[in-house]
Amino acid sequence: MSDAVTGRFTILVSFDIVQGGLDAFLPLMRENAEASRREEPGCERFDVLSVPGESGRILLYEIYRDRAAFDAHCTSAHFKRFDAATAHLVAAKSVTVLTLLAAP
Repeated sequence: MSDAVTGRFTILVSFDIVQGGLDAFLPLMRENAEASRREEPGCERFDVLSVPGESGRILLYEIYRDRAAFDAHCTSAHFKRFDAATAHLVAAKSVTVLTLLAAP
């Protein structure tokens, strides 16, 4: 798309958390987000969001410098730890690739 913010790789991740698993999931998710922002120069934004009225649903909004920065995120030690530690807490997960049209 010609109006896209050049090079940025943006995703929306949706997690459905197993019943009773949110209290264990959230600290691990926050830790992963903080490590991503702190340790990955290509991670420009990593927001963790809840959906009002859907207590078991968590969304992530992530912006990376480019696809290579996202690929590096997926192979990082902190992401692998998070993924392994939360696998039993996630009932469903979807990833949507977005086109960033405007950014601050």
